[in-house]
Amino acid sequence: MLRRHTYKKITWIDLVSPTQDEVREAAQELGVDAQVASELLSPTLRPHIEKYENHLYLVLHFPTLKPTTHLSSAEQEVDFVIGKDFLITARYEELESFSEFRQVFEVNATLEDDHIGDSPFDIFLLLTRRLYKGVEAEIYTVREKLEYIEKEIFEGYEKEMVVALSHAGRDILNLKQALDPHQEILRSLGELTEAFSGREYVSRVKKIENMYYRSRKHIIRIWQTLSELRETNNSLLSTKQNEVMKKLTIMAFVTFPLMLISSIFGMNTKILPIAGMDNDFWIITGVMLIATCIMFLFFKHKNWL
Repeated sequence: MLRRHTYKKITWIDLVSPTQDEVREAAQELGVDAQVASELLSPTLRPHIEKYENHLYLVLHFPTLKPTTHLSSAEQEVDFVIGKDFLITARYEELESFSEFRQVFEVNATLEDDHIGDSPFDIFLLLTRRLYKGVEAEIYTVREKLEYIEKEIFEGYEKEMVVALSHAGRDILNLKQALDPHQEILRSLGELTEAFSGREYVSRVKKIENMYYRSRKHIIRIWQTLSELRETNNSLLSTKQNEVMKKLTIMAFVTFPLMLISSIFGMNTKILPIAGMDNDFWIITGVMLIATCIMFLFFKHKNWL
């Protein structure tokens, strides 16, 4: 799908799962390099940035925890082609950040408002800020999940939270893997910005870098929180298992006199004390009960019960 927007002298072409004809049309109209045009047709494995004669080509992957389809991955790719008077964005799934920005862009273009700027680089920076705010929202979602897990752990649902902790760990890992390559890309973008768009944009790119570093710090914090929760959960599980083993061991010792006495009187011998006497059954049963009580009192004295 190809959507065309204009603002002052700026042309913004937004491509969603573009066809070959749509990419060819945009590339011919705006003078985009043939290599870049071919890369817009399909997803790119790794983020990167390249400078061409009249435009910059930038690829970034942003994490998502809410795939739009069952085929969606944990990352959503966005390609930017930034020229002197045009911007091309390409992606392979619809993104909420783009939908919201498109509405704002159309309103500003209709009202001829000056909130967007005079350069395609302004549009790129505004879009990128929205994408990083989307990342912050994803991080907040994971933080809320960890808060719920913490509450459940201390309410006695340690076993159920093992799977929940694993899912949260997978989400944090997806966030980290998607954002890690951004550091080098944004550093390179900062170096190319002054030559391509002017010194005034260098500080604005720095703000984008700061958003990235803030997101990265948040991810590190929630990863540390996850590690602490996992360790706490494992400790509580181990404590419960130890308590169960302790009770089973005590039960084994308590029943030991019963088994010993019943085994002795079950021996097939000529001489067997008490056996054959009047009320022998009740005598033996009484001895067994007394031995059991002695064992219970012993464990109680040792504070094992």
